[in-house]
Amino acid sequence: MKKTKYYLILVIFIISLISSIILSFVSIEKACGGIQTTCYAIQTSSYEKIAGINNSYMGLVAFGILSIMTISHLRKPKKHKKKLIILGIIISAVFAIYFIYLQIFELNALCKYCVAVDTGALINLGMILFWKEK
Repeated sequence: MKKTKYYLILVIFIISLISSIILSFVSIEKACGGIQTTCYAIQTSSYEKIAGINNSYMGLVAFGILSIMTISHLRKPKKHKKKLIILGIIISAVFAIYFIYLQIFELNALCKYCVAVDTGALINLGMILFWKEK
């Protein structure tokens, strides 16, 4: 069984996880390069939290779990793990579309780390939809 697709998905999860770690644990000014940046504007906006939870913390947990699950699936492939990974990718892509919409149309600003996470989610969605391994 070829696993190339899941190795690439794992790499993208890890990149998203690193971006979430930076946004969660590095001060906003340092991560964004100062208070006058568009990244800072995003990170301090009213959209930065959903249900009182910081979006970067949710990303940290979600991409951490998805990374661990993908590693587990690569070691011992199981149908239920694959379904959970695909569900996680779909949910993260829905959030990515929402966050991209907010950044472009509501806040008129883009955060480089947010864009990395959102782009990764959409690339993973494209891979599960269009990349068929034999």
